[in-house]
Amino acid sequence: MKRIVLQFFINTAAFYAATLVFPAVRLDSFFACVLAGAVLTVINLFIRPFLILIALPLNFLTLGIFTLVINTWMLMLADLLVGGIHIPGFWPAFAIALIISSTNLLLNSITSHKA
Repeated sequence: MKRIVLQFFINTAAFYAATLVFPAVRLDSFFACVLAGAVLTVINLFIRPFLILIALPLNFLTLGIFTLVINTWMLMLADLLVGGIHIPGFWPAFAIALIISSTNLLLNSITSHKA
C-alpha cells in the first residue's frame, strides 16, 4: 500500500514538473494534476503489466528500452482520460516517461535499502 501511495505522489509531482520543464505540456488546475497522477497510478497497476508481458520479446530484443515506450503510452492514455492535462505528442510524453522512470528507479533504490 505504501508503494502505491508513493507511486501516486511521484506521478503527480512528475506531471507538475513536466509543466515547469516543458512549456507545451499544460495543466488546467491543481485538481487535474492530482487526478492525472491517480489515473496514471491506476493504469500502471492494471494495464501496464499486461502490456509488458505481451511486449516481452520486443523488450528482450531492445534490452528493456521498449519499457519506456510502454510508459509513454500509459502517459498518453492518462492524457486521453483526464481532461485537464494536455501533452502535445509522443516525444514530450516520452520525455516525461523518462523523468518518471528515472525518479522511480532512484526512489526505489533508496527505499529498498532498509536498515
